[in-house]
Amino acid sequence: MNTTLQRPAALSVRGVAKSFGTTPVLRGVDFDVEAGTVFALLGSNGAGKTTLIRILATLLQPDSGTATVLECDVAGEPESVRRAISLTGQFAAVDEVLTGRENLHLVARLRHVDRPAQVADEMLRRFSLDEAGDRRAGEYSGGMRRRLDIAMSLVGDPPILFLDEPTTGLDPQSRIEVWNLVRELVAAGTTVLLTTQYRDEAEHLADRIAILHEGRIARQGTLAELRSLLPRRQPVLIEPEPTLEDIFLALVSNASEPVAGAGVDS
Repeated sequence: MNTTLQRPAALSVRGVAKSFGTTPVLRGVDFDVEAGTVFALLGSNGAGKTTLIRILATLLQPDSGTATVLECDVAGEPESVRRAISLTGQFAAVDEVLTGRENLHLVARLRHVDRPAQVADEMLRRFSLDEAGDRRAGEYSGGMRRRLDIAMSLVGDPPILFLDEPTTGLDPQSRIEVWNLVRELVAAGTTVLLTTQYRDEAEHLADRIAILHEGRIARQGTLAELRSLLPRRQPVLIEPEPTLEDIFLALVSNASEPVAGAGVDS
C-alpha cells in the first residue's frame, strides 16, 4: 500500500506506546498526517483513541516512542505544540450559563487575543451563530453547542484541530452540521485529526483513515486503498430501500412540505 505523503506532515507519530499499570493501551503506533487534510483514527471504545489524542495534546506522557506537531516534539517542546493545536473533546465544553458571545469573548481574553470582542463577533458569524449570540448557550441545540465549542477551539486560528469523537450523542441533522463544518475548516487550510467509532463518519470526512484496534494500527490508507483489501462484492440488482436516517433527514429538512403517502398522527 502506498503511504507516501503528498504534502508536508503536520503530525508525525512513531512507536508511541502507553500503559496504565499493567494494562497496555497503545502498543507502538505509527502514522503521519498531511497538512490541510482530515486524518481519521477509527476504532471501537477502548481502542486507545483518546489516550493517543491526550498524548499529542501534551496532556499525557507516552511510555515510549516520539510524536511531533509541526516538527515540534510533543514531550520536549510542549509549549510550542500547544500554540499550534486546539482540542475539542467528546462533550461540548461550553459554559451554559453564559451566552455564545460571552463564551467566545472569555476564551479570546484567556488566549490574549487582540480585540476579543471583535473576535467573538467574527467567530459567531463564521459559525452561523450570530443570531443566537446573545442567547444562553444552555438554550442551544446539540449541533449549535458543538459549533460553538469548535468555534471556541479555533479562537486564535490554530493550524491543527483535534476532534475527539465530535458527534457522540448528536442527532443525524446535527451530525451533518458538524461534518459540513469540518469540510469548511479543511478547505480553509486547517489540519484535522479526528477520532471516531462511526465508520460512515470516517468514510465521509477523512482523506486517510487508520484503523486502531487494541492499541495498534491494524491498517491505514485512503478509503480506496482500504476497500482494495477485500474482494469486490457482486453487484446487487435490487434497488436499495431508503434508510431510516434518509427518511428522518428528508422529513426534518422539508417539515413544511407534505410527504406523499404519509399518514397523519391523531
